[in-house]
Amino acid sequence: MMGVGKSTIAKSLAKKLSFDFIDIDEIIEKKEGCSINDIFKNKSEIFFRKLESKITLQELEKSGSVVSLGGGAFLNKSIRQSVKNSSISFWIDISLDTLIKRLKKTKKRPLLANKDLNKVVSKIYLERKKTYNQADFKVKCDSLKKNEIVKKILEKYESARDKI
Repeated sequence: MMGVGKSTIAKSLAKKLSFDFIDIDEIIEKKEGCSINDIFKNKSEIFFRKLESKITLQELEKSGSVVSLGGGAFLNKSIRQSVKNSSISFWIDISLDTLIKRLKKTKKRPLLANKDLNKVVSKIYLERKKTYNQADFKVKCDSLKKNEIVKKILEKYESARDKI
């Protein structure tokens, strides 16, 4: 979900594992030469989702990396299937209250632009929750600091990797 800290956690996790860090949103912004907000505004969400799918599927083919997906990427069936086939996935989850507090501070979320934040975030979260639950692991992060979240993910990752 947007605003949970995926990129921050993934970057730290990649460093601990000595893996490459891949941020899909960052790759898209570099490729397009503008922000995701501008892509939504000037080219459409449909354009963005197609590009996101293409780039994500390419990046998921790489091994030895931690990939931070965009908040809506796991909703895409092809992406979700690719993640399930080639990766160990984590849903970084925080409470709606915490999420809303964090998202109040940002202007760069196109799905939230000029809308009732509480209502929209609640709706998006509830719609996505069922799909996010298909991740291999859910990590509830409300009371945890970044290093504690990374440690928890590392433990789950090592345990899952040992079973493969």
